[in-house]
Amino acid sequence: MSSPASTPSQALPFGRLTTAMITPFRPDGSLDLDAAQKVATYLVDAGNDALVLNGTTGEAPTTSDQEKVQILQAVREAVGDRAKLVAGVGTNDTAHTIECAKQAEAAGADGLLVVTPYYNKPPQEGLRAHFTAVADATGLPNMLYDIPGRSGVEIKSETLVTLAEHPRIVAVKDAKGDIAGTTKVLANTDLFYYCGADELNLASLAIGAVGIASVVAHVASREYRQLIDAVVAGDLATAQEIDRRLVPAVETIMTRTQGAIMVKAALRLAGVIEHATLRLPLVEATAEQVDRLTTDLKQAGLIA
Repeated sequence: MSSPASTPSQALPFGRLTTAMITPFRPDGSLDLDAAQKVATYLVDAGNDALVLNGTTGEAPTTSDQEKVQILQAVREAVGDRAKLVAGVGTNDTAHTIECAKQAEAAGADGLLVVTPYYNKPPQEGLRAHFTAVADATGLPNMLYDIPGRSGVEIKSETLVTLAEHPRIVAVKDAKGDIAGTTKVLANTDLFYYCGADELNLASLAIGAVGIASVVAHVASREYRQLIDAVVAGDLATAQEIDRRLVPAVETIMTRTQGAIMVKAALRLAGVIEHATLRLPLVEATAEQVDRLTTDLKQAGLIA
């Protein structure tokens, strides 16, 4: 029902261009809020309508609930109302997720990213109950995060159609890669879809996603803004040219090793952050990986 061309930007819950933002750390592993503010400002200046905080790329599994609130507050201070802030609150414990959702609402989030409960592999009935309980817990719009490669369970199309009836379940971050399934949900709901897999950004926009929730946009926000604008304008040729030009960047950031590892290395190459520190069990990119990253980003035209 929704499509990138027919939906006015102001009617979208989280705009069109969204980056799943990193969480910067100092060399000792402590939270670097100054760097978080710098990254957030850099991304908003580059054209982001919204930032997703405390998600997968934000290393949410290794930050505390208190740190998540601090990140949200620091980024809000940095960008003000220039961008929507979507807080990742999903865990594999419904009660804990509700607690995190309420904390995020109190801290000023504009929306919630709620990932499929991972590891415990709930049935679809459990997913419906979980997402409904979280959506009932606050007044914020919810973006469901469908990423079976990490969670172990997909949100089936029929489940999404049912959940779309909830007034606060308004969007999906789709990292499932099921174009046919996504089309089915778009045909039967008013959910706003945001592509959560950079290799499928153009394909997702073409079938009716309203935007993207990107990792590669850390270093390619301006290019992705141009790509989205081209799709909205019906200029498929321009969108294809940008999409193909960015293939080396998508491959190097998303397929060589874990995405947060490579995108932090990319941001350091771009001079946005000083340290590419990650928290274990994630480790920094190797010298060989950074060399390959440098070559690929140059090929994509993203660094000099």
